[in-house]
Amino acid sequence: MAVFGRHYEVELGDGARLTGFPRGKKSPYACGDRVALERIAADQMLILRHLPRTSLLYRSDAYREKLIAANATQIVLVVATEPSFSDDLLTRALVAAESQGLASIIVLNKADLAEDLEQAQARLAPLQALGYPVIAISARADATPLLPFLAGEVSVLVGQSGMGKSTLINALVPGAAAVTREISTALDSGKHTTTHARLYHLGHGGMLIDSPGLQEFGLAHLSRGAIEQGFIEFRPHLKACRFRDCRHQSEPGCAVKLAVEQGVIGHRRYEQFLRLMAEH
Repeated sequence: MAVFGRHYEVELGDGARLTGFPRGKKSPYACGDRVALERIAADQMLILRHLPRTSLLYRSDAYREKLIAANATQIVLVVATEPSFSDDLLTRALVAAESQGLASIIVLNKADLAEDLEQAQARLAPLQALGYPVIAISARADATPLLPFLAGEVSVLVGQSGMGKSTLINALVPGAAAVTREISTALDSGKHTTTHARLYHLGHGGMLIDSPGLQEFGLAHLSRGAIEQGFIEFRPHLKACRFRDCRHQSEPGCAVKLAVEQGVIGHRRYEQFLRLMAEH
């Protein structure tokens, strides 16, 4: 239910909440994991092992991996009209979600800030055109338009600091009392409010995992092929390239580049793809 370094909050089948500890020095568990437990004290459990996972969302760089959530069925990417959000981070999170077979929803928060709304919607329009739902809300005023998308799902909230995830949690989960803080306007970015991942039960049967705000989303763990597949508009063209190992850069007979030239694939998305490929 929650991760605090090497300490975990675990929920038993009867709803009881206890503290869990892993065997050994490693902490290989993520919020949302289902695990086998052994009681070691009245209020403490030893975590023995994972039960099978259906998905694992995580990010990585050349040096380490950071687990975000296990067994989620969809990712809810929270952006806002202000502070400005990162297109690059949004793209990376979508690619990571696609690699795990997760559905993706984009929540445009702070839609009541009308002067910034149109620009934010324009930036998200290419993703909406690809089929990713974009839901504009003001979490402070009314988050109910999001509820039908969460029913029966295990959703993980992902976003930069300052996008209003904690406010959204408070709106969706009465009594959650997630801490909110003011945006640092000088830095045009939010201050970190959530420091650990936590899973919440929703009243309509769904579950919601809140994750700490992040400023980067490394994809070092993904292969070139997984990154290609993560750009869903590339998929119909990949097998039409002349060369099987085409990198979609300067190779002749590249169907992806042709689709870009014809306007079928957006230039901005193609440029984001090239930046990701340059890291591999």
